[in-house]
Amino acid sequence: MSLPSFPNIFSLTGETALITGGGTGIGRAIAECMHAAGATIVLAGRRENLLQEQVNRLGERAHYVVHDITVLNEAPVLRAKAEALVGPITSLVNNAGIHIKKEAVKTTTEEFQRVLDTHVLGSHALTVEFAPGMMERQHGSILFTASMASLFGIPKVIAYTAAKSAYVGMVKGLATEFSPHGLRVNAIAPGWIDTDMSRAAFAGDPDRLQKILSRTPTGELGTPHDVGWAAVYLASPAAHFVTGTILPVDGGVSIGF
Repeated sequence: MSLPSFPNIFSLTGETALITGGGTGIGRAIAECMHAAGATIVLAGRRENLLQEQVNRLGERAHYVVHDITVLNEAPVLRAKAEALVGPITSLVNNAGIHIKKEAVKTTTEEFQRVLDTHVLGSHALTVEFAPGMMERQHGSILFTASMASLFGIPKVIAYTAAKSAYVGMVKGLATEFSPHGLRVNAIAPGWIDTDMSRAAFAGDPDRLQKILSRTPTGELGTPHDVGWAAVYLASPAAHFVTGTILPVDGGVSIGF
């Protein structure tokens, strides 16, 4: 068997990727990296101004659809709109999410449910909407943006931890069902990443930043594009034998030293 050519083995040329929460932060970086690797992308999110700005920046092969993933029965509408723009979706990135920082005993049932609705039920609705077509075509990739909270305990984020931990089980279960049909399912678990949100958090808590850096073997925060390039790999032909995995992109935090 001849060795596939480099860099074509990592190329996403001819792929169509839908990225939820693609207008900001890590989702935006995933979109940028997938687009740079050759994919045609569709961003989905609630804030049209941010989506439009990102599409304008990327230019050709970039599109968007305004969509709220918590409106579960609208998943078919999103698929129809996305496929009208770019054809069948070959890579779904379940990235959209929300975060609530509160002590567990002060987290209300309503707050907990809202986080689960966004991360777990929202991503499930899109997965079951797009997966059948991918399996029928015997080609596809589904990615979830997990978290360090999927791997170990972090205080004051109990709802987020529950939701991101659910991703671990979803990836393993879905991979078992889908992989025999040519559809791979994986997740990326970002460590502490330098985003607008994290900068705002650290600005009011510099001791937390130093604590994080002291526990990160590389001694630095990651960049959103570190996550984006990992997504490119997992969606590319280079990862054709990779499914059911949770890939930490974390500077070594999760090694548990």
